[in-house]
Amino acid sequence: MASLTHANDSPNNDHLQELVLQSTDVEDFLHELARMSSRNLSEPDDVVLCGITLLRHRKAATVASSSAEAQAMDEIQYAVGDGPCMTASREQVMVHIPDLEQHDRWPRYAKTILDHGVRSILAVPFALEGETRAALNFYSHRPGRFDEKARELAQDFVMQTSTALKLAVRFAHHNEAAANLRAALESRTAIDVAVGIIMAQNRCSQDEAFTILKSASNSRNIKLQDVASAIVEALGHGPAKTHYEE
Repeated sequence: MASLTHANDSPNNDHLQELVLQSTDVEDFLHELARMSSRNLSEPDDVVLCGITLLRHRKAATVASSSAEAQAMDEIQYAVGDGPCMTASREQVMVHIPDLEQHDRWPRYAKTILDHGVRSILAVPFALEGETRAALNFYSHRPGRFDEKARELAQDFVMQTSTALKLAVRFAHHNEAAANLRAALESRTAIDVAVGIIMAQNRCSQDEAFTILKSASNSRNIKLQDVASAIVEALGHGPAKTHYEE
């Protein structure tokens, strides 16, 4: 077997954590991680496909891939409902299929994958935190492609990249939380401004103004935020803006 590693691509924690910090976003980092994984296991006559499956809130998705073909291989199992990559993520075990033609655990999945010319699969789980689960998935068009040396290399690679991926997932959670907070602040601003408008127009208290706003929301079966936004925009000044430091 030809050498599986490329000197310039040999992974280490410092390099991968630097990649996290230099990436414009988490998606950018994960795609580079998938491409790097593919390069490390590929040979001149056999380009290994690589995808990263992420399980969150009981839903599976390919968050990055080395190519469009790699992503398509991952997504086949989501359509079927299960497969080696989802199992590796969910159960936190390595799944190795030396030859799909002689594998019967996922017959529908195996048939579809074989139609695309894939013969062997390796899925290795990441060690993450909390409820998030992930796996690095490898596909080859050759049977028996992932021998002991290749499996050890894949496991070593995942072990070294788990820390970096933890950072990426933390960043994703932080960005998601920040986006949710921003949306909540925008919503709260519109409601507060609308209440102030109602107070001025009806010369009533804050509680009474909020009750009027809520009644309008219930009677029209429209979200409170949408009613508030309509009241604010009716003044001709556009939507209410929340001002805060970035």
